[in-house]
Amino acid sequence: MRHRKDHRKLSRTASHRRAVLRNLVTALFQYERIETTAAKAKETRRLGERLITFARRGDVAARRHVARFVTRPAVTAKLFSTIAPWYAERPGGYTRIVRLGRRLGDAGEVVYLELVKSAEQKEKERQDRIAAEEAKEKALKGGASRKKGEAPAGEEKPLRGSRKDEAEVGAPAAPSRKRGRTGVKTG
Repeated sequence: MRHRKDHRKLSRTASHRRAVLRNLVTALFQYERIETTAAKAKETRRLGERLITFARRGDVAARRHVARFVTRPAVTAKLFSTIAPWYAERPGGYTRIVRLGRRLGDAGEVVYLELVKSAEQKEKERQDRIAAEEAKEKALKGGASRKKGEAPAGEEKPLRGSRKDEAEVGAPAAPSRKRGRTGVKTG
């Protein structure tokens, strides 16, 4: 019987388990979607939702509580300034687990753990992606319109085979690196 045994141990010591969960929660808030195993995702969801609830409070004590657990100060700032306002009116359920299937090596169940977003947020992100894609295409077309051999105005074409860091002709060159049998550079 498993009476009163309510958390997953994840086959780790207490300190290792805490470190893994801190890193996963930090990555969840940083990237807004992470890929992990189902058991780790369920534990991370518990902690992540609690931290979002603290961030919704927004006071100094809540900020200090969250900062002790989240490993990067920039992510803590993002949580309080960006993520918490998304869920100001939502009573809970800030994350979603999407099952992806089994991992090839050990058949572990792999899932996405992601922050739930409203329809307006998804549409805004879609518009931003489209605008960025159009800007990229425009930049590529602008670069392709120049002739192939023509250098941009104000830039000098470097001599072929010369190194940028060798300003002097007589400067000794660094020794070349040897390659072993595996093709990896050594020495």
